[in-house]
Amino acid sequence: MKLNEEVQKMRIGKPFIFILKAIGVFVAAVAVFLVIVFIVHMISNKLEQQKIQSYGQFVQVDGKNMNVLIEGSGEETVVLLPGYGTAAPALDFKPLIQELSPYYKVVVVEPFGYGLSDVTDKERSTANIVSEIHEALQSLNIDRYILMGHSIAGIYGLDYVNKYENEVSAFVGIDTSVPTQGNMDVEFPIKTLKLLKNSGIARLVVKLSGDPYAGLPYDDDTKEQMRMLSLKNMYNSSTANEMENFYTNFKAAENLTFPKNLPLILFIEANNTDVEGWIPLHEEQVKNSLHGKVIRLDGEHYLHHTKSKEIVENVRGVMEEIK
Repeated sequence: MKLNEEVQKMRIGKPFIFILKAIGVFVAAVAVFLVIVFIVHMISNKLEQQKIQSYGQFVQVDGKNMNVLIEGSGEETVVLLPGYGTAAPALDFKPLIQELSPYYKVVVVEPFGYGLSDVTDKERSTANIVSEIHEALQSLNIDRYILMGHSIAGIYGLDYVNKYENEVSAFVGIDTSVPTQGNMDVEFPIKTLKLLKNSGIARLVVKLSGDPYAGLPYDDDTKEQMRMLSLKNMYNSSTANEMENFYTNFKAAENLTFPKNLPLILFIEANNTDVEGWIPLHEEQVKNSLHGKVIRLDGEHYLHHTKSKEIVENVRGVMEEIK
């Protein structure tokens, strides 16, 4: 009887041991894979630091370096502000800069955490971001300009034009965020996103995802610089803190409106299906403006990637009408 029991245990034990061994091999393989991914990530980071090319110029803001690119020599100035997470604004805006620079002096501000600018420990509240951008422009003696921004710059720009109304000659939005749009109260998995970056998994995902700029008007060198800066700046301390402040910043802007006399041109994605009421939200923003206009363009959120010519033609036309 005892012998039969021992035989039964052995029969049960062998498959179980095999499964345990298989799991162990799998776990070990995953661990080795993750270690390799991490090592490749660290080596790539060091190599890429040496390959990132400088552009623009640094200005001192709050004791840190903020990068600003200036091109063109027109009598009027256009200041460009990026959307959230745009790794290298001065490079990303290249198609738009090329269309604007024959007519305007174009100034691209890279806020802290973006492009070649330093990161900062200062809270990424709208008030701080707006104050820093203004300080950068003041240090360059730029005191009269059209403010043009993409995406979340619609929130920061709304605050900006109310604080510095005498300096801004018009506001131009490129598919800009609206304070009352929905789903801005979600809790973002910031710690997880940082872990994915620091472990090298995010780099692997970027590698496997292909070229996000395929078919767009960027040369290979520019695309490579944007790729490296994207990996460098992804979820850094400044942009991660900015994400944490999304809800607070949107909420703070809910009671703000664009000044009635300020020319206001909002270019929006014509077929946005991600945000409910995208077109009515923007029409609401311009309804009390004496010189307000919503212009729908066929394209995706980064309208300046494919519609820069139309954007500049419309801005020049509207501004000429106002004169």
